[in-house]
Amino acid sequence: MNMMMTLLINTTLSALLVLIAFWLPQLNVYAEKASPYECGFDPMGSARLPFSMKFFLVAITFLLFDLEIALLLPLPWASQTNNLSTMLTMALLLISLLAASLAYEWTQKGLEWSE
Repeated sequence: MNMMMTLLINTTLSALLVLIAFWLPQLNVYAEKASPYECGFDPMGSARLPFSMKFFLVAITFLLFDLEIALLLPLPWASQTNNLSTMLTMALLLISLLAASLAYEWTQKGLEWSE
């Protein structure tokens, strides 16, 4: 019973806070507030410039390799096996997979910055 009451209160409170956060900022919208701000000066150009594809390339490469190391490499140690050879084989397999994916990106010229 206490668990159901806790879930109900948490869900209700979360929904209430989401609704308040969604509707409250939209009450006072006017032209000056909606215009881009550039240190007190009038805008010189568009405030909505597209990102370069180089930025996305670096971001995706970072996510691919950094998160792969952070999430997959500790798995053999987290499984708490007593068999050392299995643990080392899995670690070597994961490192090899990471190296192979980096080599594939390199050979496909996916890390080149020229357009």
